Amino acid sequence: MTLQEKYKFIIDYFSENNPNAASELHFSNAYELVLAVVLSAQCTDKRINLVTPALFKRFSTPFELASSSYEEIYEYIKSVSYPNNKTKHLLGLAQKLVVDFNGIVPDNLEALTTLPGVGRKSANVILSVIFKQPAMAVDTHVFRVANRLGIVKNATTPLEVEKQLVQHFPQEVLSRAHHWLILHGRYICSARAPKCHQCGISNICSWTKHKK
Repeated sequence: MTLQEKYKFIIDYFSENNPNAASELHFSNAYELVLAVVLSAQCTDKRINLVTPALFKRFSTPFELASSSYEEIYEYIKSVSYPNNKTKHLLGLAQKLVVDFNGIVPDNLEALTTLPGVGRKSANVILSVIFKQPAMAVDTHVFRVANRLGIVKNATTPLEVEKQLVQHFPQEVLSRAHHWLILHGRYICSARAPKCHQCGISNICSWTKHKK
């Protein structure tokens, strides 16, 4: 099977079996998604969704968050991973949004990555989910699944994986493809105990064939 045929198989499979794949984070606008994405680093979406309702209610705008304090913000997010750093990130990004962007979340990669706590991966999530731009966020799940499937070649960094996925997935499915891969990695193609027997695309998987 050629690389192009693999991509077509993946697109056809997920278009039929998970056509409406989306982020599992709960949010209602760009500002809330930025906060949720920053908090979700090395933490489960389930945990973040437990924390954010109270956070969003208390700090409904960047202006409210920017004028708060480290101590107050920390109390809302202390149950997530790395709460000290993430508290600093939330306060800093809110202040950056207010000072540099008039409280409006920017819609381009360069500007988004100036926000504390927002790296390339997080920025691509925001661009694809909120602004419907053809962006591919590569987290640990996407990195693992893409390499196991063999749809990237000699890709040893998230940026290399991103570039190859962007090259081969059509722009119109690119944002959904991110969710296809991340959800597949989260629930089927897990790091330690992949459920190959439940996988609908195992027949095109390079890693499965290598295991055999």
